[in-house]
Amino acid sequence: MARLFEPLQLREVVLPNRIAVSPMCQYSAVAGLPNDWHLVHLGGLAQGGAGLVITEAAAVAPEGRISGADLGLWNGAQAEALARINAFVASQGAVPGVQLAHAGRKAGSGAPWLGGGVPPASWTGVAPSPLPFDTDWPVPRALDAEGLRGVAAAFRDAAGRALDAGFRVVEVHAAHGYLLHQFLSPLTNRREDAYGGSLEGRSRLLREVVAAVRTVWPERLPLFVRLSCTDWVEGGWDPEASVELARWLKPLGVDLVDCSSGGLVPRAAIPAGPGYQVPFAARIRREAGLPTGAVGLITGAAQAEAILEAGEADLVLLGRELLRNPRWPLAAARELGAVVPWPAQYARGSREPVPLRG
Repeated sequence: MARLFEPLQLREVVLPNRIAVSPMCQYSAVAGLPNDWHLVHLGGLAQGGAGLVITEAAAVAPEGRISGADLGLWNGAQAEALARINAFVASQGAVPGVQLAHAGRKAGSGAPWLGGGVPPASWTGVAPSPLPFDTDWPVPRALDAEGLRGVAAAFRDAAGRALDAGFRVVEVHAAHGYLLHQFLSPLTNRREDAYGGSLEGRSRLLREVVAAVRTVWPERLPLFVRLSCTDWVEGGWDPEASVELARWLKPLGVDLVDCSSGGLVPRAAIPAGPGYQVPFAARIRREAGLPTGAVGLITGAAQAEAILEAGEADLVLLGRELLRNPRWPLAAARELGAVVPWPAQYARGSREPVPLRG
């Protein structure tokens, strides 16, 4: 069996293979509610053979949405709507997961195909310090003590709703320049209280969020954290800090670090290329002793297999490649000589075509 198609056990959850759907915003929700687009999108990825299907970032509060059309988990109606999707995902043999997020100062932007960009004037973001994302973005409100407690409580409550909705993996989003990443990086955190200054102070809110989530997220279910392992900017968050943070997250109940990068500042020079973030996953896995997920321009079956074989990660997460080919896992299995189940309705497609006789 190819390494890519070996099961991965995390606590009491067994992923049928090492392929995960990376969270990808669809900008198609209304009031945080999923609809038929999300059912077909996520359900199709489960049909395609991914072992773990993670939804797009689900905001823990209305003001924390990346865009006004993002998913949410701040009320029971959203959990109920997601439960229908999760039931279908699970029926296809995949494990349903959710990414919980708060966009902080980057909240409220538009859908990419509508130009994205600056939030409407009515949308006031929050942040560790009153520093805008870019020159034309609004100045966010710095969170006070009550606001900080509210953030941790919002993540906790959203995790409880995730459990009600049938999710079996929760990922806390602390990457891509969103609120928890804003606290981590010295570029955006200029606080002089217990939530700023040193690495211990700047990571305090994330550690409090993880601890709060673990009060409602059962011991039997795994908890992930996504990190931007570097800001790609001098003086910003870096791989050394990521390793140290991972060491602190492990005893708090984190089971896997999903290793991404960037997103904090608008014009960072990112040396993107095939597997360019894999070294971060390898280092955290080696030095912090935590399982890791590798993500970013992983497009080929042999490439994914090599990452796992080399011990650089325990899981590979694919994003845009799965948008291009939602059945990439089935094609990868054929390429690597692995035998995996196909949906019965598609079984005829699993066999090599028989040449027609002239």
